[in-house]
Amino acid sequence: MRRRKKKQNKKYRPARYAPTPVLGAADRHVVSRFSYGTTPELVREVQAAGGGVAWFEEQLTTAYADPAADARIGDWWPDLHLDAPTLWKRQEDEVRAVWEVMADYSRRLLVRRTISPHQVLERMTEFFEAHLHVPVNGDKQGIWRASYGDVIRRHALGRFDEMLVEAITHPSMLLFLDQAVSTKKAPNENLGRELLELHTVGVGNHTEGDVKASARILTGYRVDVWRSWAATYRSEDHWTGPVQVGDFSDPNTDPDGRDLVRRYLVHLAHRPETAQRLARKLAVKFVRDDPPQALVDRLARTYLQHDTAIVPVLRELVRSVEFKGSRGVKLRDPSEDLVATYRALGTTLKAPQRIEDAANAMLWQSTVIGLAPMTWPRPDGQPLDNQPWATPARALASMDIHWSLAGGWWPKTGVDYQQPTDWVPELPMQFAPLVDHLSRHILGRPSTRGILKAACTAVSVKPTEQITADHPLMRWHFNRLLGSFLDNPLHYGR
Repeated sequence: MRRRKKKQNKKYRPARYAPTPVLGAADRHVVSRFSYGTTPELVREVQAAGGGVAWFEEQLTTAYADPAADARIGDWWPDLHLDAPTLWKRQEDEVRAVWEVMADYSRRLLVRRTISPHQVLERMTEFFEAHLHVPVNGDKQGIWRASYGDVIRRHALGRFDEMLVEAITHPSMLLFLDQAVSTKKAPNENLGRELLELHTVGVGNHTEGDVKASARILTGYRVDVWRSWAATYRSEDHWTGPVQVGDFSDPNTDPDGRDLVRRYLVHLAHRPETAQRLARKLAVKFVRDDPPQALVDRLARTYLQHDTAIVPVLRELVRSVEFKGSRGVKLRDPSEDLVATYRALGTTLKAPQRIEDAANAMLWQSTVIGLAPMTWPRPDGQPLDNQPWATPARALASMDIHWSLAGGWWPKTGVDYQQPTDWVPELPMQFAPLVDHLSRHILGRPSTRGILKAACTAVSVKPTEQITADHPLMRWHFNRLLGSFLDNPLHYGR
């Protein structure tokens, strides 16, 4: 047995194709957590910046450098620019339903994540859109949902207190959690409750009395539902009288409660419980499912010391020993898997002209794997931990999509795939160095015995076999070879 194992190890000893650069493990770890997958272009960016942390700093400082250019990225669905009354009239006239426009919104998220050079901004926009979650599936909130995403994006690397004020009073949030129809005679508690339970201090840190007071504070913000969809503030609907939520209190005598709401939300954003909640969620998303409390405490302290600014917290996280020690413990969720696959394969997306084009089909592919962006139906946002995505059904669904893309079978239009000759750096060449080149390109690291053995098995080629232009691998089986990398557990992780 030992002799056979030794023979196998020798047979599948990986070769090296040094001209294809890779990042060191530490740099790759930073990029893996804060991008949607390495590409040759990203590797060059990181090397030019001077390493993973230096690249991360560049991403932070340049994220908002050119808002107009950023707004043009993936701006391929014109209906996302229509105002609320127009969207609703088009639905009533059966021109196009709101849910179809919201499908465009999810598609644009996927495209942005795939092609945007601002990978850290995309990451943090996704994180806070999930934290202050407003699902795209629903006519009411869908009417205003695109502009809500712009609000989150604008603040994703800014200050949380400012983000919270704009998000909670945005028409899409008001519509989703019924604040848009809340009055002083009948305050609706949905938004006031979720604000405390999900968006700020968390469960166990407030009372039912706090919920009632929270709902009363928020009264006055209205949306003319099912008619003009105009968002207004109506002083006659604002509940007046003393209010207290935890250690926040106010006589609340002014019928115009907007300043009260602002002060209330800023207060909640600065609560230590909110700092702990945000710090833990960031650590779960970017470090590990069970982050040490010491890390959470440091992140929370940094958040409060910097007046709820998000960037200092991220800097603390990336430089922590806990982050550095967390390689290989996070699993990609369905949309992360899909986007990483498009990036790994070096595809070029085009503005869609037909419904079956790639930029449109990405939505359905993400759904096949498990979940399309921002379609989680509950207000708590999609899970951040691994467990929901670590199922046999998800693995099989991912393999199905991996093989469709590796073969260029779905989608067929609106995208340019690399051809076998594009993947091979030189011909003829031995199979083992070719596998190493592909491993560096697709998985961002040199090949191993396991990777080489899987590749040999997938296409029935020996490591020392010479690959030529008319080899069966190049003519018929290259999709199988690509699939062996995409189905590798390393591609499922981030």
